[in-house]
Amino acid sequence: MENKEQWSSKIGFILASAGAAIGLGAIWKFPYVVGQSGGGAFFLLFVLFTVLIGLPMLIAEYVIGRKAEKEAVSAYHKLAPSSWMKQTGLLGVIGCVLLLSFYAVVGGWIIVYTLLGAINQIIGGNRSYDELFGYVISTPWITLAGLFVFILLNVFVIAAGVQKGIEKASKVLMPLLFIFFIILVVRSLTLDNAMEGVKFFLAPDFSNITWEAVLFALGQSFFSLAVGFSCMVTYSSYLSKKESLPNAAGTVVVLNILVSLLAGLAIFPAVFSFGIEPTAGPGLLFNVLPTVFAQIPFGSVFLFLFLLLFLFATITSSFSMFEIIVSAVVENRGTNRKVTTYGAGVVMFILAIPAALSFGVLGDVSFFGKGIFDATDYLVSNILLPIGALIIAIFIRWSVPKETIRVEFLQGSKLGDGMFGVWYGLMTYLVPIVIILVFILSL
Repeated sequence: MENKEQWSSKIGFILASAGAAIGLGAIWKFPYVVGQSGGGAFFLLFVLFTVLIGLPMLIAEYVIGRKAEKEAVSAYHKLAPSSWMKQTGLLGVIGCVLLLSFYAVVGGWIIVYTLLGAINQIIGGNRSYDELFGYVISTPWITLAGLFVFILLNVFVIAAGVQKGIEKASKVLMPLLFIFFIILVVRSLTLDNAMEGVKFFLAPDFSNITWEAVLFALGQSFFSLAVGFSCMVTYSSYLSKKESLPNAAGTVVVLNILVSLLAGLAIFPAVFSFGIEPTAGPGLLFNVLPTVFAQIPFGSVFLFLFLLLFLFATITSSFSMFEIIVSAVVENRGTNRKVTTYGAGVVMFILAIPAALSFGVLGDVSFFGKGIFDATDYLVSNILLPIGALIIAIFIRWSVPKETIRVEFLQGSKLGDGMFGVWYGLMTYLVPIVIILVFILSL
């Protein structure tokens, strides 16, 4: 078995955690789910769920991982070896495999768009933005090539390890993403009719909210924070005891909400300015971005740079999913990290093929009225993630002694028992009750 690595610094851990959280969930998925689920009312629900449910859950995963100093599968076994819930980490690994099976497909789309942007074939190209997106996702060799490259990039970074791979990449890529996001928001807000988009995004109208939308908001809060599948259990297992877990989690949540806000302010003013339907679905971002950048001097250059950084954010988010899979095999089987990573890459490419082809040759295959890609997305985001979060909440309350949890929560922190009591109360009552209630009412 190889030696246990650690993050070299607190900022490295926070940026890696933020990278895990800030990716497709905040930038790609968030805008179109908001568009389909009621605009401002959905955003308000998302923020509330993120603060009251997602933040406590993120702290819980941090506590479990750092206390056990083990990756997800082993962590639950170590903390509660006699509990029936000790397989929770294995559920997280399976969930991450399913999540990656469609997440990597979108990562592939972004790679294709980045290459098209590099050769100036998006703005001013021969196809409309809508036609171009349809062509990319429905052409088998294009979507499979993008998928292959995306997985290969992940493999290279994960094989390099925690400090030299994940942390090093996150420290460079995440700050750059914020800079270019702000540029995009400024331009989007200066477009004609932009304020209609801002109103749609930030002014709550609860007449459009359904219980299914509430479930979507709950699922989105988990998806965007990368909680529920124990990815953060694995990440925090590499963290020094000197760092404050609540402070780190709070920083990640603030950054995540900020990026979601920036994503909405970048997309919806442009949506209303150019008459694009806000309920357009997964292709919304790929249609809106080129439209906005086309209005900016040197727009093609800025579009390419943003797509490149969007790709980086997507990859840093997928690192956590790959890491939970690879670390589980390495630590439990004693295998070589590089060999395991390459093997995981091959398996994930094969498993992602059906979702990659679901807009083309497998377009007629459906489950419960949804294509392979959309069905997998729904299963993961709106069913498995909340269930995983519920199990973790039950685990930390009933399977581990309270004093053990308290000591780890306060380790490296200046917070007192009062804040621990608030968090423990949320994990005991609010988190599980809300998850169960939303599930029941959405049926």
